Amino acid sequence: MNSSDEQFRRRAARHAASAATTRSAGPGPPRGARSPPHLAHLVGDHHVHSVYSHDAKYTFSQQAQAAAKYGLDWMVFNEHANFGHARYGAALEHQEILKARAENPRQLIFQGLEWYIPAAEHCTVFAAPGPHEADLLTRFELAYDGKLLGYTDGAPGSPDTARNEAHAVKAIQWLAEQRRTGYVDDVLVLANHPLRLGIDSPHEMRNWRDAAPEIMIGMEGAPGAQGAAIPGRRDSTSIRGEYENKPSANSFAGYPADAYLTYGGFDWATATVGGLWDSMLAEGRLFSITTNSDNHRTVFDTWKNGDWQPGQNFDNTGRLPDPVDTDTPQPGSDFWPGEFSRTHVGVTRYGYRAVMAGLRAGRVWLDHGHLLDGLDVRLKRDCDFGRGVTLGGRLRVRRGEKVTLYVTVTTASRANPQGILPELAHVDVIRGAVRGPLADRDSWQAPDTKVVRSKDVSGRNGTYTLRIPLTAGDESFYVRLRGSDGHRHGAGYLGAAIDPQGPVTHEPGNGDPWADTWFYSNPIFVDVAGV
Repeated sequence: MNSSDEQFRRRAARHAASAATTRSAGPGPPRGARSPPHLAHLVGDHHVHSVYSHDAKYTFSQQAQAAAKYGLDWMVFNEHANFGHARYGAALEHQEILKARAENPRQLIFQGLEWYIPAAEHCTVFAAPGPHEADLLTRFELAYDGKLLGYTDGAPGSPDTARNEAHAVKAIQWLAEQRRTGYVDDVLVLANHPLRLGIDSPHEMRNWRDAAPEIMIGMEGAPGAQGAAIPGRRDSTSIRGEYENKPSANSFAGYPADAYLTYGGFDWATATVGGLWDSMLAEGRLFSITTNSDNHRTVFDTWKNGDWQPGQNFDNTGRLPDPVDTDTPQPGSDFWPGEFSRTHVGVTRYGYRAVMAGLRAGRVWLDHGHLLDGLDVRLKRDCDFGRGVTLGGRLRVRRGEKVTLYVTVTTASRANPQGILPELAHVDVIRGAVRGPLADRDSWQAPDTKVVRSKDVSGRNGTYTLRIPLTAGDESFYVRLRGSDGHRHGAGYLGAAIDPQGPVTHEPGNGDPWADTWFYSNPIFVDVAGV
């Protein structure tokens, strides 16, 4: 057995033990019934930058070593698009990636691109390893990147806006075609920091999803730059995630001013119960969330960018000079990959395609500050001892049928990188009605979504299972989970009747991320027969 298989076997064993705890606490399945599948969760980060991005600092090796130190199983180097990257950097980095894959098969390293979406913000684009993975990215970059084409205008009423938005849709459809024809085995797209500038409008996000839902699978639920507001590190106006912007001419006018802030470190689109993410889920279609480091410059780091040789620049090299250690703290807002933000993907085997399949299926939960060691979620009909469904899945039931949500939590067993042993204080169940596609594609509200149950789990340690009874009504619905360390709460953005104890903003310049940590899960959909 090779080291990669052994690592997966150990992870699978831990999750199997959690599942065994779930079964032992209640009646066992009848003879011959199928047990729920055991998933291992691989931890990753799809948004990491190196010297192959014009505004970053670290070498490829520094980032990969940091990811290994903090326990990541997979990571995506998604360097910023520009001509230097397309002409030189992508090929140079690809050689480093191939070497790293050969030397350390336990670390799954994807090559990606941070795409400047025409008329909008950024996306992570990454492909499965294969003979055309780097070529796919450079072809895509030159043909569809908004910055390279000058297709950045998204101002309402601008004559170029419709063209630019249409080009973004064509880009996603082109990626889908490369997968369909087998040019690459797989490719995925995730929107990055969607509300940072307010230029990712609801209709654009729906258009990207609808163009190829198997390719455009979701968005960052929480941005990187989580260290931006550590007291004394930057300035008195700093906000976690560097969400310090105001509406511009290109911003979607329907977003309120508070949309440009983070709540418990999470993007307003995700953190608002009944908000933009829920409005998309209420259409009955999966749209996943992630969290990641967006690492450019790490807080409390002492490295600075190296100096250029005469005649060299990023445009003619595609690579920054190696950084130099100054022994003096340098400016920074980020954490190392895996140090603070983690995306957990449920897989049934170890490998690149398994991670991509898990992301596409929505078997995803996130945490900050290493809040949890494990989370396993199952939804089952009470009359059925069978498999049930997990995150991202769909359960078909009859009207009025009773179902139970089984939430198996494994609490943190060791101190996080800050030296804190995290403690989970509560688990919230959020439920929303599924009503189908909205006529108003710029709607960002789901008025029938709210917190329906909150479980106080303060003081509970180890692995335990919460059993939460639910009843199917006359319409289909979804449920998703959220929880925190309990340090900072307040009425949710849409009111206490919807979310009585939700994440809140922090004072500018006073946002210690380690003192306000949350986990979120993807939804499970419940399809009511006859609806």
